[in-house]
Amino acid sequence: MEIASPLFANNDGYPEVCTCDGKDINPPLDFSRVPAKAESLALVLRDPDAPAGVFIHWIMWNIDPKTERIKLGQTPEGAVFGKTTDGKNEYVGPCPPHGTHRYIFTLYALDAKLYLNEGATIEQFNAAIAGHILAAAQLMGKFR
Repeated sequence: MEIASPLFANNDGYPEVCTCDGKDINPPLDFSRVPAKAESLALVLRDPDAPAGVFIHWIMWNIDPKTERIKLGQTPEGAVFGKTTDGKNEYVGPCPPHGTHRYIFTLYALDAKLYLNEGATIEQFNAAIAGHILAAAQLMGKFR
């Protein structure tokens, strides 16, 4: 399985338009080679370099496994959103207080849909996907 973006290459600069210095909208993402047995997809955007520990910038699940692209500033129909570190149920763009941070998208192919309420935490999400991951892929961008 693969995740990519037409706006930036893996391990390259994160697009400014998608940060607090720009429009603070999610970047476009392309998904490919999703396992045929996948019942749903889930996506998490983490900043492991945040001063207080890993910052969750975006979390959603129950994405249709046939989804091939998330467009710039749009989200997949039917997706359920979890709570970011700052308490929002939506995309929160990079806005590092200092230095260069890594922003890691992780796409999960799951063998089931998740029965989590909107606003579930990353801990609840991690517990729900345990034992259901068929494949995972990552895309990382850097921003300062």
